[in-house]
Amino acid sequence: MYKIAFLLAAMSMSWAALAQHSNKEVQEDIARHRAMAEAHEAAAKCLESGKKPAQCTKELQTACKGLALGKYCGMKHAH
Repeated sequence: MYKIAFLLAAMSMSWAALAQHSNKEVQEDIARHRAMAEAHEAAAKCLESGKKPAQCTKELQTACKGLALGKYCGMKHAH
């Protein structure tokens, strides 16, 4: 019973958080995600071209400056 109540409370809080974003903020988030996607596509093409991963990572970091958190443009995966 408590788990269901907690789940419902958590869901209602998350819906309230979503409702707090203005249309302008949503549009800015969309633009930021598209810019990050373009930077990652460029990094993939960089690697395909045969450049060293360190060089491609540096280019990704430059392209993503100010867009996402961390030095991997909001994405990091295992190697």
